[in-house]
Amino acid sequence: MSKVRFCGILIVCIWILAGCSLSSQERVKLRDLDFTVLGEEKIPEQLKTIIEEKKNTAFEITYTDNENLYICIGYGEQETGGYSIAVDELYLTDTDIVVSASLLGPEAAQKDNKTPTYPYIVIRTEYLEQTVTFE
Repeated sequence: MSKVRFCGILIVCIWILAGCSLSSQERVKLRDLDFTVLGEEKIPEQLKTIIEEKKNTAFEITYTDNENLYICIGYGEQETGGYSIAVDELYLTDTDIVVSASLLGPEAAQKDNKTPTYPYIVIRTEYLEQTVTFE
């Protein structure tokens, strides 16, 4: 077998093996997670304090009381009120918990109110030890 042919076969084998290792790193969705969006009165006091400290800028934090996992997403200071937040996805993979949310803008009538707001969402779900990945 010539050196050129051997090198060509070796390169193809390396390329195939590299492709296999890349595909094994893809997330495999195991199941959607049930969750509850919490109102202000249901948020644990210690978590409220953390949110108050971080609310001026965008944030993504998790908090646990060893019974529940709280996932918090804040969008920082906004010029007006009327924003809402939608949870797009919350699911478990073989390696982590994936969450994504979207900030929904105010209606035109609410844009006239120039009082700053600090929209955030607190999601409560079952306690799991996996790392939370924000998308």
